[in-house]
Amino acid sequence: MSRVYNFSAGPSAFPETVLQQAKEELLEWRDSGMSVMEMSHRGKHFSIIAEELESDLRDLLNVPANYKVLFLQGGASAQFSLIPQNILNGKTKACYIKTGAWSEKAIKDAKSYCNVIVSASSEDSKFTSIPDVAGWQLDSEAAYLHYTSNETIHGVEFSDIPESQGLTLVSDMSSNILSRKIDVSQFGLIYAGTQKNMGPAGVTVVIVRDDLIGHATKTTPSVFDYAEQAKNQSMLNTPATYSWYLVGLVLKWLKEQGGVAAIEQRNITKAAKLYKAIDTSSLYRNPVEVAVRSRMNVPFILADESLDKPFLAAAEANGLLELKGHRSVGGMRASIYNAMPEAGVAALCEFMTEFERTH
Repeated sequence: MSRVYNFSAGPSAFPETVLQQAKEELLEWRDSGMSVMEMSHRGKHFSIIAEELESDLRDLLNVPANYKVLFLQGGASAQFSLIPQNILNGKTKACYIKTGAWSEKAIKDAKSYCNVIVSASSEDSKFTSIPDVAGWQLDSEAAYLHYTSNETIHGVEFSDIPESQGLTLVSDMSSNILSRKIDVSQFGLIYAGTQKNMGPAGVTVVIVRDDLIGHATKTTPSVFDYAEQAKNQSMLNTPATYSWYLVGLVLKWLKEQGGVAAIEQRNITKAAKLYKAIDTSSLYRNPVEVAVRSRMNVPFILADESLDKPFLAAAEANGLLELKGHRSVGGMRASIYNAMPEAGVAALCEFMTEFERTH
């Protein structure tokens, strides 16, 4: 069977050239005589992989020197609890913006460690919008302001970095990191699971400003203490070595594409093409406010719900997979991360047009 176009929200599609390279290096990495997955994380060969991994990520995001870059385990979901444990630094409050399912989960977990102030919420719109920043109710005594830059389930995305009124800005960028240019210096902490734009599941990137670490609560296990992990190059415990290697390959692929600026232009083109196919149709509809539509995750609803199953079956028959929407919202969802080629989006648009014509 030939490879399909995989529109999964995560784990998601890989660049095919990366998969080919991983295949070629599976038995032996360079001249090491062994597979990466067999290497000691303390050995000289894996040290090269680890150093290149951090260096390439710093280059791609232009990470300032006063920020630590950590490669941890537990997914972004673990960070929902680890962030307040590490950076509250004696404060008792934190502000959160609720724009969808993932920010909701972050709020729920943070409540175990501090007084969470929901400074703004789009729940009333069923998470199809982002509240106007001018109306956010921020508490100057809060330790930080947290927001989810892209909500994979509801398909809403911040197009700009919000004004935090002096609060340390924290962002979950799991589903749009490396897809658009950002100024890391405007954040205190950025975190992201790698299984969407950066590689396979199993690695969580945390980019944190130096002054925020070293203040973990006494009950924080050392393996979850950012300062301890930073001192040990994210190897306080055995890391997910093969996943690190694969993330490194994806970062090198991204640099070969021209870096973040180039991939952002490609993402703009892909998203515009798909939204146009939806907006000019009488069968499909996207419920999200136009100004905050996600470039990464495009949900859409068919006018006749009884066509959902035939649509998915026909799409799969045409090599277009993982288009079913999240169970909490229904409908369809096409995730078009960095690795999704423009040809894949074009194929989906052509299929949608033909499906509408015949139904």
